[in-house]
Amino acid sequence: MKAEEQQGSRDCDVSCEEARAELERLFSDERFHATERSRAILRYIAERHFDGCADGVKAYSIALDVLGRQSNFDPSLDPIVRIELSRLRSSLNQYYEAFGADDGISIELPRGRYVAVFLRGRDNRRRSPESSAAPALREIRPQSTDEAATQPHAGVSKWRLALERWKVRGGVLALIAVGFAGGAALYGARPVTTAKPTVTITMTVADKGLGNEADRTRDLLLTALTQFQTLTISQSAARGRPLSAVLRPAISRAYDIDMKYYGDDDDRTVWWQIVDANAGDVLKSGIERVDTNGRSISAVQAELVTQLSRRFAATRSVINMIEAHDYAEGTLGNACVLKADYELDSGGADGIGEAVDCLEATLARDPHDADAAAALASLMARGRDGSATGENLDRALQLANRAASLAPLSDRASTAVMLAQFHSGRMEAAIKAGNRALSLNPNNPDVMAKLGMVLFAAGYFAAGASLAEDAGRAVDVVPRDAAVVLVLDAYRRGDWSTASLLAEQVSDSDFVIWSVRTASLGQLGSSLADARLAAFRKIDPGFEASFYERMSAYRLGPDLAASIEQGLRKAGADVKAKRLAAAL
Repeated sequence: MKAEEQQGSRDCDVSCEEARAELERLFSDERFHATERSRAILRYIAERHFDGCADGVKAYSIALDVLGRQSNFDPSLDPIVRIELSRLRSSLNQYYEAFGADDGISIELPRGRYVAVFLRGRDNRRRSPESSAAPALREIRPQSTDEAATQPHAGVSKWRLALERWKVRGGVLALIAVGFAGGAALYGARPVTTAKPTVTITMTVADKGLGNEADRTRDLLLTALTQFQTLTISQSAARGRPLSAVLRPAISRAYDIDMKYYGDDDDRTVWWQIVDANAGDVLKSGIERVDTNGRSISAVQAELVTQLSRRFAATRSVINMIEAHDYAEGTLGNACVLKADYELDSGGADGIGEAVDCLEATLARDPHDADAAAALASLMARGRDGSATGENLDRALQLANRAASLAPLSDRASTAVMLAQFHSGRMEAAIKAGNRALSLNPNNPDVMAKLGMVLFAAGYFAAGASLAEDAGRAVDVVPRDAAVVLVLDAYRRGDWSTASLLAEQVSDSDFVIWSVRTASLGQLGSSLADARLAAFRKIDPGFEASFYERMSAYRLGPDLAASIEQGLRKAGADVKAKRLAAAL
C-alpha cells in the first residue's frame, strides 16, 4: 500500500469527535509549547478539516483570517504563513515524539499543504520494539590446525578453516566499510551552510543612442548593489553549478537579473526581470520609471539606481526573501542572517529565539562571520519584547563592535552598533554609528528606517520622519521601523485620524503600535475605541500595569508617552501611573 493510502486509511479511522477531543487535549496540555499565533493557526486549519475541507486552506485565507493581514496580502512577497506553519509543525513533532502514545491520536501538518491530518497509532520514535531487532550474529570461531587434523576428512577441514579465516577478514573489511559509510553519513548530516547568492547583471538598450547612458546606469547600479553586501556580483553567467561548487562547505544559489533601458524626452525607464539561473524560471519582473522634466540625466540615473538596488538587494527584495525562507530548517550561514533581518523587521517575538540559535550555531562554526555577528547583535539589542537585559546589551555591543572591525565597510555592522548603543541609552553614539551606516549605503531603506527611529526617539522628529518617508519609497514592503515612526509622528502632531489609519495598516502585534491604535481612537472619541481596547487587552493582558516600563524600552520622550497614556485613558484603559522621571 502506498504511503498516501496508508495515511488516508489511518486518518479515516479517527472520527470527528475523537479529532476534536485530541485538539482540545493538546491545547490544554502545558507540555505543548506553541505560541498563541501558532495555536490559532492550528485551530483554524483543524476547523476547516472538521467542516469537510479535505484539500486544506490557502495561505491567503490564513493570512487574512488569523494573522490579520490586509486584503492585498501577497504570499510571494510575505512568507509569514510558511514561517508560522514551519514553527507549528516543529512544535507538533516535538510534542508527539516526546509525549505521544503508541496507540493514541496525533495531529500532523503535511509539508506543502495547509491541512490537518489526524492519525491513529503513531509510531513511538523514542523506543525500538524488541520484535524489530535484528537477529544476533552467530560467533564464528575458526578451527586451529590441530583441531582440523584430529577430525575426519582433514583435507576438507583445512579448506573449511581457510574459508572461515576469509570470512573473518571479510567481516573486518565490512566493519571498515561501515565505518567509512558512517563517517560519510555524519558528514552528509552536517547542517548546510549557505553563502550569499551569486547574481549576474545584464543591461541592453532599446535605442543605440542611449548606449552610454545605459552603460553608466549599469555601472552605478553595480556599485550600489555591492554597497548592500547582500549579494555576490558575478561578471559571467552561472547557469548550472560545477561539482566543485556542490562540494564546497557553503552553497550559493545563482540568479540572473536582465534589464532593458528605454528613454524619450519625458522619462527614462528600465524594464527588469529576475531569473533563477539553474531552473530558468522567471521569479519576478517589473518596470522602474523616472520623469526627466526639469532634471539632469545624472539625477534621473541616481533615482533609477536607488529604485533598482532596493528591488534587488534590500531585506524584503525578491532574492533575499527566497534565500531567507526556501532553505530547510537548520540551515546555517547567510540564510540565518536573512531570517534575522526578517524577524527584526516583522516586529514579533515568536521567531527571535530560533533566529538567535541559528546565528549562534553559525558563529560557532565560523567565528569570523561578520554578518552573523552583526545580525545576532541586533537581535540581542532588541530583545524578545523590545527590551533587552544589561547582560544581553553588553554582549550585543561586543558582537556589533567585532562585526564592525571584521567588516568596516559593512552597513549591517554599523547598524548593529547603532542599535546596541541606542538600546543602551547612548543616543549620541547611536546617531554617529547610524550616520556611518547611511554613508556606507545611502540606498538601504532598512538603514534609513532604523536611523529614523533613533533620531525620532532622540527628539529629532522632523529628521526621523523624513528618513522614514524616504525608506518607504520604491519598496514592496515598507520597513517596519519606518512605518512606526510615521505613526508616532502623526500622533505627536495631534493628527489622530492619520495616526489611527497608519497604525491599522501596520500588520504588527507590537506594543507601541497597539497603544497608538487604541489611544488615537480614544483621542477622537470614536465608538470603536471600546472594541480596540478589548482587543488590546486580549493580546496583551498586562499592558496597563506595565505601560511606562515598556514604553521606556523604546526610548520615547516623556511628553509623547504621556500623550499616548492620555489617549488610552480616554479609550477606557486603566494605565497605572508612574513617575516619568523614573520610567523614561
